[in-house]
Amino acid sequence: MTAAVPVIETRGLGKVYSAGTEAEVVALANVDLRIAHGDFVAIMGPSGSGKSTLMNLIGCLDTPTAGQYLCDGIDVATLDAEALAELRRDKIGFVFQGFHLLPRMTALENVAMPMGYARVPPAERVERAQAALEAVGLGARSGHRPNELSGGQQQRVAIARALINQPPVLLADEPTGALDSKTGEEILALFKRLRDDGHTVVLITHDAEVAAHADRTFVMRDGELHEEVR
Repeated sequence: MTAAVPVIETRGLGKVYSAGTEAEVVALANVDLRIAHGDFVAIMGPSGSGKSTLMNLIGCLDTPTAGQYLCDGIDVATLDAEALAELRRDKIGFVFQGFHLLPRMTALENVAMPMGYARVPPAERVERAQAALEAVGLGARSGHRPNELSGGQQQRVAIARALINQPPVLLADEPTGALDSKTGEEILALFKRLRDDGHTVVLITHDAEVAAHADRTFVMRDGELHEEVR
């Protein structure tokens, strides 16, 4: 793909739940969004605004009822279930508020796990997982299990795991929500470093102070997306 192709592009994206019934909810309405490689973008909005629905569509965890979504130039609607799973694995790294680390695995094993699905040889998994932990400042804690790490360290492990298959997009849903403000600032600084290294970071948040760290901010209101002018 050429650099001119957005890594994320939606055209008239819409999502309606329980269409045609009394319970019908228009979660997204006619959303147009273009995110280039290397962008650090925040999508902000209160609970119920549609930002989680948009995140699920961008992450290929749900399908739209209208419009088109292209991920790194690929029209997601043209993919079968297997190709969609491969796209999620190769194109998108997920970071969540709750870390989602496996408690019986060490930090290294948690980070290495996605490479098993990508059929990376075991020795290479260890080498790449260690390098990923070092990249997020946790090289010395690779043998520790989640309960031996602070919240901020667990989130760093989760970020290393999200990046291990070198996806072009890092999709972070309220990644500082379970952290104190100082640790949250450290995680946001890490996202900026990742942006500087060429990663695309999409940050979902309800917090304007968190969103202010991004280069561009979009606001969801009643299913509609608006870019904030700075």
